[in-house]
Amino acid sequence: MADVIDYKIYGESLQLVEIELDPGEGVRAEVGTMAYMEQGIAMQTNTGGGLFAGFKRMLTGDGFFITTFLNNGRGKSRVGFAAPYPGEVIPLDLTEFGGEFLCQKDSFICAAKGIEIDIAFTKRLGAGFFGGEGFILQRLKGNGLAFVHAGGTIIEKNLAPGEELRVDTGCLVAFAPSIDYDIQFIGGFRNALFGGEGLFLAKMTGPGKLYLQSLPFSRLAERITSTISIPSPVIDN
Repeated sequence: MADVIDYKIYGESLQLVEIELDPGEGVRAEVGTMAYMEQGIAMQTNTGGGLFAGFKRMLTGDGFFITTFLNNGRGKSRVGFAAPYPGEVIPLDLTEFGGEFLCQKDSFICAAKGIEIDIAFTKRLGAGFFGGEGFILQRLKGNGLAFVHAGGTIIEKNLAPGEELRVDTGCLVAFAPSIDYDIQFIGGFRNALFGGEGLFLAKMTGPGKLYLQSLPFSRLAERITSTISIPSPVIDN
């Protein structure tokens, strides 16, 4: 069983989640996300399950280590975790989804101690070869709270059985395991070459809940890079 934790989310476009821990409770987080911690909180950094677990985490683009923050004091204590770029924090109560949820790599921020953070490969070979950002997903498993980050604005969708939604793979943040995930060719010669949306889209088929983001980090980084001018070299006569 995961620890039962309380939380509060601060901010609007650059959010921070503050976790309140009772004595003996803990929260697991990505290395480098912690913003502050009150007296009584102790850090324990490890691979989260041995060397193999650390290497699997590296496959998702995350760090080799994960940090657990434990309240070793006698009273309540708080620890804050900051979002990595403009967007919103999504609290996920895994008990509402049968104890499991899938999320995009790099979106995980933190979770109650007792939640398992693992990788989940897509079910179909086509998705593996052409899914781009959606190839490797993270699986959050357990009964408790987990927090993921979405860039820009969060869009929440509840798909009915058999209902389909085609999504840019970078805009997909998290979804219930009951949703069937596949990759679909965008179709059309002009669409493929000049559409600017990539060759493939994620095809999501219900039932289940999913979260989308309006501003994937890859798109943000691409826009920033395109606006950076490279100075011309100075040539001495």
